[in-house]
Amino acid sequence: MNIDTPLRELGPVDINDIRDAILSQEDDAWDEQKHRQEEYEVHKATKSIVMIFVNLDHWPDIEVQKEIGWNRLAETALPVMNDIIERLYPPGGTVIRAMAAKLLAGGNIKSHWDKHPSFHVGHRIHVPITTNPRVRFNIKGQPYQFKVGQAYEINNQKTHSVMNKGDEDRITFIFDYVPLTEIEKLSAMP
Repeated sequence: MNIDTPLRELGPVDINDIRDAILSQEDDAWDEQKHRQEEYEVHKATKSIVMIFVNLDHWPDIEVQKEIGWNRLAETALPVMNDIIERLYPPGGTVIRAMAAKLLAGGNIKSHWDKHPSFHVGHRIHVPITTNPRVRFNIKGQPYQFKVGQAYEINNQKTHSVMNKGDEDRITFIFDYVPLTEIEKLSAMP
């Protein structure tokens, strides 16, 4: 969503349970679903455990599907998402994407902006699970270093990239929240 700033700090989040759930996943869980890596060139150096994903073929109808990661992460992810939404966003909306995303050590996500119309209406929220001092998230050319235990909303309509020059993978829990007002606008479209 095109918010009024490149990055909005959302404050502290209790990540203990979701961190433990994500870090306890077997290596093969990260390779079960390769759609993002195969479909989007910028995500080649990533792996993900997808919980929910909107069906883009039927957009602007919002059809959210539970994915293979739902059973793995929902119990610990839902409280994190609900806490952030209840504290910072208007009620009644819908989460259209949720996943744990891993940027491999030495990898990068090239500069891009999220083009599909679904990204124009959803707040893109990042909750760092692991990071290292050599990870940089760049938005519109400005570098940011995200902290574990904090939540952030990024302006995904600005060019952004991520670089992990460290020796450890960077893991982030990401979800997109579409407020009710945006859903109503979509419903009114011919």
